[in-house]
Amino acid sequence: MSLSWPWALLALLVVPLLLVARWWLNRRRKRAAVTVSSIALIRAALPGRTAWRRRIPVFLFLAGLLALAGAVARPQASMKVPSNNTTILLAIDVSGSMCNTDIAPNRLAVAADAAREFVESQDGETRIGLVAFSGIAGLLVPPTTEREPLLSSIDTLKTARGTAIGQAILTSIDAIAEMNPDVAATGVDLADTPPGGSGDYQADTIVVLTDGSNTTGVDPVTAAEQAAARRLRVYTIGFGTTEPQQLVCTADQISGDSSFGGRQFGGGGGFGGFGGRGGGNREIDEEALTQVADLTGGRYFKAEDAEQLTDVLSDLPSEFGLVEQDVEVTVWFVLLGALLTFSGVGLSLWWNRGPNQRYVSTNKPS
Repeated sequence: MSLSWPWALLALLVVPLLLVARWWLNRRRKRAAVTVSSIALIRAALPGRTAWRRRIPVFLFLAGLLALAGAVARPQASMKVPSNNTTILLAIDVSGSMCNTDIAPNRLAVAADAAREFVESQDGETRIGLVAFSGIAGLLVPPTTEREPLLSSIDTLKTARGTAIGQAILTSIDAIAEMNPDVAATGVDLADTPPGGSGDYQADTIVVLTDGSNTTGVDPVTAAEQAAARRLRVYTIGFGTTEPQQLVCTADQISGDSSFGGRQFGGGGGFGGFGGRGGGNREIDEEALTQVADLTGGRYFKAEDAEQLTDVLSDLPSEFGLVEQDVEVTVWFVLLGALLTFSGVGLSLWWNRGPNQRYVSTNKPS
C-alpha cells in the first residue's frame, strides 16, 4: 500500500480534535447540571440505553471519518492488472522430430494449427513475434500487432535438423529488447544482476514450444538465467507423447537447406532423411523445461495431443497477461467511510429517538 499524497494524512487529526471537543462539551454540561430532587423521575423520562448502544454509533462515525481522511491521501494498492502493452514471443520447435505422426497428421501441423488459433485469439493491442528453431534459431516475424504476417509465416514453417532451445530463448530476448527499452539485449553485460533479477516482471513474455531436448548451442538453463536477469518470464510447453511413431512430413514441411545433408524425403510422404520410423527422436527434457520456467517465474506445461496443446495456448494469456501495478483505491476508502459514517449517524438517531406520544382528544363536540 502506498500513498500519492502522504501529507494529506494530516486530515486524520480531525478525529482526535473531535474527541477533545466532545470531552470539553461534556465538562461544560457537568458544570451546567441542574440538581433535581428525584433521579428516578429523570430515568423514567429517558429511553433506556445500554453502554454499547451509546458507543457503537460513535465508533462507527469516527471510523468513517478515519476512512474518509485516508481517502484524501489517495491510497494505492499493488495488484495484478491486465497489461495493454504486452509483447509475446512465440518460439516454435521445427526440428525433424516434429514430423512425428504420434499426433496426427504430425506434430508440426498440429503445432501450427494451435499457434494460428492462438494468434487469432489475441486482442489487437498485443504484439506477437514468431521465432522458429531447429539447429539454429531465427526471428521470422518481429513483434507486431498485424496478424497477417504471423499467420503467413506459421503456414510456411519447415523442419530442419537439430534443437537449439537455449538459442531460441536468447533470440526471443533480443526481439523483445528491440521493442522494450527497459530490456537489455543479450550482448549487454548483466554480470552484477543475479538470476531472478529485482523488481517486477516485464509485461513481455516468451513461450517456447518443443518436442525434444537441446542438442546444440547454449544450454537452455543458461539462456533462462539471461531472461530472469531481465525480468522476462519464459513459459515452456513439452509437446508429444512417449510413444513416437513414423516420421512423416509433406514436401512443403521439409527444408531444402544443407541442414539435411542433401538427403531427400522418402516416398509415400515419409521423411527418409531422419532414419525412418522413430529415427532422430529425442525425449522431451521435462527437467530442463521445468527449470527454465521456474527460474524465470513462468510455468511448464505438457501437451500430448492437439486438444491439450490448444487448451494450454488458450489459457496462457491469463497467466502472463497480468502485471504488477499500483492501482488507486481511493474510491473504496470513500465508499467505506461514507458507509460507516452514515451507519453511525443513522443508529444514533434511531436509538435516541423519543417515545411516540399519541394525544387523543376526550372533548366531545357539543
